[in-house]
Amino acid sequence: MEKQKHADTLRRIRSIADYQFGKNVGKILFPNEIKVVYSKRTGRIRHIYLNNRLLATLRPKDGFFSLTIEGAKRIVKEAKPLRCWVKVNDDVAQFIAKGRNLFAKHVVDADEEIRPNEEVIVIDGEGNLLAVGKAVLTGREMKRFNAGVAVRVRKGIKEA
Repeated sequence: MEKQKHADTLRRIRSIADYQFGKNVGKILFPNEIKVVYSKRTGRIRHIYLNNRLLATLRPKDGFFSLTIEGAKRIVKEAKPLRCWVKVNDDVAQFIAKGRNLFAKHVVDADEEIRPNEEVIVIDGEGNLLAVGKAVLTGREMKRFNAGVAVRVRKGIKEA
């Protein structure tokens, strides 16, 4: 019975990841060896770990994932084409990596499908992961606007 529950959970979280980040990302992000932690209060899926490292948290509010740097690394390394990405000016890359918010004037390019409040992966000019966060603007607006926050960065790769 336990094996069946794990298989069902795996299928469910992979389909959410595929919807959120693009086709086949679920398998990339969540291999068979993952450990799922459920909420003690509600019994719902909360956190997904691989080798004791948190990959993602399933938000109860909207049913989508918040990525950790560890989870984003897996997606950036393997997923082709990448979805929900924002490319920044190399001049500000070190600030974004430290967890600072990304302003629209520093966006070089972005996935045009991005909608506000979506989970995004921030990359540099070479496609290296810098941070994860939440989009404030659409992908098109990020490329066109010269003022305002484009991404509220939750975690940078160089944050202590």
